Amino acid sequence: MIDQRRNAPRRYFVDRQGHRVLIGLSLDETAEFEALDLPSMNAGHAVVEHGVSGGTVAAGEIRWLELYSKHEEAWRMWMAQSRAEQEDDSDFVNYV
Repeated sequence: MIDQRRNAPRRYFVDRQGHRVLIGLSLDETAEFEALDLPSMNAGHAVVEHGVSGGTVAAGEIRWLELYSKHEEAWRMWMAQSRAEQEDDSDFVNYV
């Protein structure tokens, strides 16, 4: 089994000021996402919409999902690009 704590790629980078920023999000969006991700932030949000199944969705959940989706799409693109670059740089492949 692979130890994911050491081998999983990071989903963020560190900017010049030392702030951790999620791939695909700005520094402000990362701070907003992390605040919305706290359980205490989700407890008091007003309900604003009805979901497809008839359930309710809090305003914070909608924004969290928007930010997560933006981050996830950028991260997947970054991973695909990284894999392609690794394949191009591989010393183990013999192209003869």
